[in-house]
Amino acid sequence: MSSVAITRSKVLSMFLSATLGILPAAFPQNQQPTSNRSPEMHLGKGYDDLKNERFDDAVREFRAALALDPALVLRAQLPLAIALYQLRQLDEAHQELEAIRSRLGDQPNVLYYLGRVEFDQGNIDLAIQNLTKAAAKPPFPDTAYYLGSAYLKKHDFPSAEKWLRQASEAAPHDYHVQERLALLYQQEGRKADAEKAADLASELRRRDAEASQQRIDCAQKLETSSLEEARPVCARLFDSNDAEKLTMLGTIYGQHGDYQEALDPLRRAAELDPNSPQMLYNLALNYVHLNRYEEARVPLTKAVERWPDLFPVNSLLGAVLFHLGEERPAYETLRRAHDLDPNDPGTANYLYEIALRLAKESRAGKQYDAAVRYLSEAAKLRPQEPEPHRLLAAIYDAMGRSARAAEERRQVERLTSPGNVKPG
Repeated sequence: MSSVAITRSKVLSMFLSATLGILPAAFPQNQQPTSNRSPEMHLGKGYDDLKNERFDDAVREFRAALALDPALVLRAQLPLAIALYQLRQLDEAHQELEAIRSRLGDQPNVLYYLGRVEFDQGNIDLAIQNLTKAAAKPPFPDTAYYLGSAYLKKHDFPSAEKWLRQASEAAPHDYHVQERLALLYQQEGRKADAEKAADLASELRRRDAEASQQRIDCAQKLETSSLEEARPVCARLFDSNDAEKLTMLGTIYGQHGDYQEALDPLRRAAELDPNSPQMLYNLALNYVHLNRYEEARVPLTKAVERWPDLFPVNSLLGAVLFHLGEERPAYETLRRAHDLDPNDPGTANYLYEIALRLAKESRAGKQYDAAVRYLSEAAKLRPQEPEPHRLLAAIYDAMGRSARAAEERRQVERLTSPGNVKPG
């Protein structure tokens, strides 16, 4: 289970926030051979490559996932197209996106990226057509920005202003929008408006740089002084209307173990951006650090419903359900997380414990087949543990399968022999 709060990825925050999230944990090296990986393992590795801007690797992983399961259209083919786009392989990205649209119809997120690709290819009319359709239900906050930019490129100034103003309302702290508005007004000969937008862009740039310095000051103060002394310095980052700065502040507090201090900014950030997987995950993780599992479950459940393929949210939700004593939901969620990343030891440990508990409950209810399934999984998770084999021997005895019971006892003897017992 990941224990580090998540901040935005420079490249993929828009796509992964609205479609998949940017939450995959680092995928360990020296994995199983590619030929033995499941589609889920390729997805997990591909998401991690995408998040870390290893686009060539991401393309290979998503193509491998699609080769094993061609039905993974939104889960693999769409991020494949985005990785190709980031590699500036525009024709290939366009081909993948059109293939998705032919299968799924006019999905807003697909139309958005089609518009982006077409804009970069110089097909401005097609870009406007697809971005306009996407803007009816914007999949990403910058949809209006790119649509306005396309109209500006076409010299349709009234339409450009309409959409860039909408972009400014959606992202009031983004200096890029104001820079584009300044360019629009300049081309229209509206000198005063152009100067006003340019001044605002400069001010937003200054605030962005100021926030970066405040982040550094806060972190340094927390490292060198008491929380009481650091709090006034860190409070400069608190802006109740800026989710980015609030996340920054909460993350810094969390990194220094000040989870109670982190709670208010992270909670407010999630209120401002309730559909962001980063915000939901960071808030839930902070609740977990405070042992407030019931409160952690709410944002995590929402995150898993929208982004079922993200390992960290599945893993953290499974751990939360485990601590809440909800064993069967915990087991299913942890199994999903384990499928996405079989090499994460924290998830494997939780899954082992819950599988053992469910096996014992099934045995007590004489549901022997279910108990065998749970114990077989537990034995795979911890092949050096004798306990699953002890229980399997007893269950096979109860089922009248003496040969299998004898085999399990031999496994217990092997694992408990002096040469196999690890020192404590």
